Amino acid sequence: MDERQALSSFGALSQETRLQIVRMLVVAGPDGMAAGTIAEKLDVSPSNVSFHLKELDRAGLISQQREARSIIYSANYDKLAGLVRFLMEDCCAGHPDICAPAAEVAACCAPKMEEKLQ
Repeated sequence: MDERQALSSFGALSQETRLQIVRMLVVAGPDGMAAGTIAEKLDVSPSNVSFHLKELDRAGLISQQREARSIIYSANYDKLAGLVRFLMEDCCAGHPDICAPAAEVAACCAPKMEEKLQ
């Protein structure tokens, strides 16, 4: 991920509803959620959610897939991981032991995601 892509991602995440949507979709896992369900859970209008989903999709942080009459949105885990790697790539000026706790936290969900994918 380059700096321009990171800025686009951070820009998309710098709004409260969009950050809530991404966090909700991360929890939902690869199965994702329908736009209507997202709107209900956040207690916002469908048009409001649609606007925010479009911005997140444009930044590449989420993806969408049509299933019958619904559009299912899911987190783009590769892009989100790339954003974390971008932040950590020059970790602690060559002292990775300082960043070890953060790296452990970032790796904590890898086994859980693999289980969900199986």
